[in-house]
Amino acid sequence: MLTETNRIEFKRELTKELDLEKEVVAFLNYKEGGIIYIGVDDSGKAIGVKDIDSDMLKIKDRIRNGISPSPMGLFDVTVERVDEVPVIKIFVASGSEKPYYKTHYGLSERGCFIRVGTASEPMTTQQIEDLYCRRVRNSLKSIVAPRQDLTFRQLHIYYESKGLHLNEQFASTLDLLTDDGSYNYVAYLLADENSNSIKVAKYEGKDRVVLISNKELGYCSLLKATDLVLEQLKVENAVKSEITYKRRIDTPLWNESAMREIVINAMVHNDYSVNEVPPKFEIFSDRVEITSAGRLPMGMEQDDFFSGISSPRNKELMRVFRDVEMVEALGSGMMRILSVYNRSNFIFLNNFIRVVIPFAWIPQEQKTVEKTTQTTTQTTTQTTTNKILALIEDKPSITTAEIAKECGISFDGAKWQLTKLKKEGKIRRQKTYGGHWEVII
Repeated sequence: MLTETNRIEFKRELTKELDLEKEVVAFLNYKEGGIIYIGVDDSGKAIGVKDIDSDMLKIKDRIRNGISPSPMGLFDVTVERVDEVPVIKIFVASGSEKPYYKTHYGLSERGCFIRVGTASEPMTTQQIEDLYCRRVRNSLKSIVAPRQDLTFRQLHIYYESKGLHLNEQFASTLDLLTDDGSYNYVAYLLADENSNSIKVAKYEGKDRVVLISNKELGYCSLLKATDLVLEQLKVENAVKSEITYKRRIDTPLWNESAMREIVINAMVHNDYSVNEVPPKFEIFSDRVEITSAGRLPMGMEQDDFFSGISSPRNKELMRVFRDVEMVEALGSGMMRILSVYNRSNFIFLNNFIRVVIPFAWIPQEQKTVEKTTQTTTQTTTQTTTNKILALIEDKPSITTAEIAKECGISFDGAKWQLTKLKKEGKIRRQKTYGGHWEVII
């Protein structure tokens, strides 16, 4: 049975009053966000919902139209089974444009709420004013784009690739306009052309002394730039293959799935309002470093950050990235990253967050012909050895002549290999029943 907490609220049913909007506003203004269950009574008992599909549509519509600033990209409405009873689950992330309020009442104590313990309490006038001042100062939505002759062909292509169509009002729908109708900085970042320079730099050693390459992947829609960065890192992600007699083991320099989440987080949550500093991607001889501008959102601690609590810095960007399926459920990316890497890979600086991903193995330069020849010979020998072990395991009665034929080597070469494997304790010869080989390892 569920229990109400500072992050969980129960509602027996969806009422016509503005209770739903009040609870959503409170969680949007709360540092950790929260979850609202519809169809669960105050004791935590699931009683269900009569018309789930209809109520889900009403909930989405009420949240979209009854709360300001726009909460798009900050909530999910799904069905969850509690004690085998289907109920509605509303996940609400902490917003970056606080204070949020019920549009009907505006920026007032009747419109602004915040979570206090297990209750949603009205915010004081002072709290509302403080949060509003911070929001106006930092929101990309309120910053006018340095250019107004923007085009969005790439944005349309990404939406169309997901079966979505942007109509003539898309700029308003996606919050790409300031209050006076000008393109804002979010629009600028998503436009076909901008001054957002995003580079992937590669260095020869462990420091920044010798630069090997510096690929420019920016000056285009942030969606396209993100894909270009991911493609470049995929090219750089060398794979070491170890061939055993049973199977081939491939080990990339870094985990591609986790890296994807790190890159997208850096793109979406970067603080572009600070001197227009874009994310930075650097490849060294032993690691990759991804650096994004900005601190943790106000009120968020590192434990909150690592637990997957979502508080998008740029919710308009988050909404677009979710629409085109470049990000999944809110807060799920951090869980995927931490399933591979750990907290120590994250460095929190005064104005930046850096993720350092160490290589799973260190590439070795082949500097001489002799070294190349030696490596090739060792690889060939190891491959032949593995093949012989596999042949013996498959057919213990195999003869030396048959091994020579299967491996494409001479009879004496096969005999030498078998003697070597016996000395290494990897195989032995049993003389019973006509004689046969056994693999020991």
